[in-house]
Amino acid sequence: MSEKIILESTITCPECGHKQAETMPTDTCLWFYKCSACGVLLKPKKGDCCVFCSYGTTPCPSIQQGG
Repeated sequence: MSEKIILESTITCPECGHKQAETMPTDTCLWFYKCSACGVLLKPKKGDCCVFCSYGTTPCPSIQQGG
């Protein structure tokens, strides 16, 4: 029996510290994210598949599923 996938994640901007709750897509990874406070363009850290895995409170759905 698989666990429920969490689709909400709060991204924290490493530049200004702004936090923004977002709904993660289930069919693709999000490679870029523009901070709504300071405008910096976030990209995944080396070894991470997306911005949610790098800056979010919850890893993306594909990682949650073991992908």
